[in-house]
Amino acid sequence: MLTTDVVTALSRLVTEVEPPGLLPAREQMALSLGWHIVLACFGVAFPAMIFVMHLRGIRRDDPVALGLARRWAKVSAVLFAIGAVSGTVLSFEMGLLWPGLMGTYGDVLGLPFAFEGLAFFLEAIFLGIYLYGWGRMPGRRHVLMVLPMAITGIIGAYCVLAVNAWMNVPTGFRLVDGEVTDVQPWAVLFNRHAFLQFAHMWVGAYMLTGFSVAGVYAVGMLRGRRDAHHRLGFLVPFVFASIAAVTQPFVGHVLGFGLDERQPAKLAAFELAETTESPSPLRLGGILVDGEVKGSIDIPYLGSLIAMNSPDKPVPGLDAIPEEDHPPVNLTHLAFQTMIGIGTLLAAAVVWFWFQRRRGRDLLERRWFLRFAAAAGPLAVIALEAGWIATEVGRQPWIVYDVLRTTDAVGDYTAALWWLLGISTVVYTAMTVGAVVVLRSMARRWRAGDADLPSPYAPAVTAGEGA
Repeated sequence: MLTTDVVTALSRLVTEVEPPGLLPAREQMALSLGWHIVLACFGVAFPAMIFVMHLRGIRRDDPVALGLARRWAKVSAVLFAIGAVSGTVLSFEMGLLWPGLMGTYGDVLGLPFAFEGLAFFLEAIFLGIYLYGWGRMPGRRHVLMVLPMAITGIIGAYCVLAVNAWMNVPTGFRLVDGEVTDVQPWAVLFNRHAFLQFAHMWVGAYMLTGFSVAGVYAVGMLRGRRDAHHRLGFLVPFVFASIAAVTQPFVGHVLGFGLDERQPAKLAAFELAETTESPSPLRLGGILVDGEVKGSIDIPYLGSLIAMNSPDKPVPGLDAIPEEDHPPVNLTHLAFQTMIGIGTLLAAAVVWFWFQRRRGRDLLERRWFLRFAAAAGPLAVIALEAGWIATEVGRQPWIVYDVLRTTDAVGDYTAALWWLLGISTVVYTAMTVGAVVVLRSMARRWRAGDADLPSPYAPAVTAGEGA
């Protein structure tokens, strides 16, 4: 009997040991995705802001708006260039780090990745046309070159989000004796969950980009630059960010419909539901220690109302889910609440700003508000990163939910992966420093009066924007 117990214990221990390459692979993916996603947001949302600013400049014959559109286009080019590097790295990492995923399900995921690559190249082409079109094309034709940039940015982001949605809700194939058959790649692209997840990310991209760009001009106004250039540079992206911030809670709520059926362990971690309660409280803060919730503020009934759209329907608890299928609960819960908390704060702030503006009070004259506006961009970045942590960590231990465990997808190159992580950290740090140096240099030259920074390799231009 003792021998049987020992064998059983050893067998359980062996099955619980993670592959040695799993930790560096996770760290590498987190670094690459967390860094790239910020740039991807600018690729999705910035073209629309440039288009509005450029169109305003043409219709109102506004040199300030045209100057801002031109500057933003050059900033967009810098961000696009470094985003191309990190995006390329990510595409290689999918196959290198997770051969069990791409080797098995490559046929299922090939079409979205192919469309994403095509969208990326088209976006690059039209960005180049737009950059070099200043002074060479009629203004009303030139501004239209931004639209393909915006559309291809959206398509590329949607394709990537479709793959991630498939990892959460796999569809479009059958497994027969461990072999993938009956592949339907279009089902991945047009998965209903993909539309909802993309909508959440799309709105988040406008929040991040809008608040970040507006924050730059808020800092300028704090330093005494309260001219039309800074006010317009603040207001246009802030309008986009305001609409996104108010819309995002509703989009996120709709996205959460049915999570108790799709991924009950993730929902339990979001709500820190250790046991199934009816009705379930909303737990603010807190952590799970030895199976017991500690440090949380519980609001009765609100958990059921928000998570289940019912005043008394229980949130599934972790006690109803096998322990080996539990995600890292505390990290998932805290990341989720960080996203919700920051999103609520930003939504309340923009409502207050526009309410006061309607009453004739300009908060741009208040230094405390400008300080908040300057911090809103970093806060939006933190909220976005926290949302991705909640989504990805909350799906664990599955890389494809209920189909493929992360431990079965990772490659076994332990030493090499640690070296890769170290090199990647140096490269991403260098790219971050380089981007900051270039953008600050551009800003200094603009402030010094050098209004028309030459594009690389472009011929000299003396003509202004066409009519």
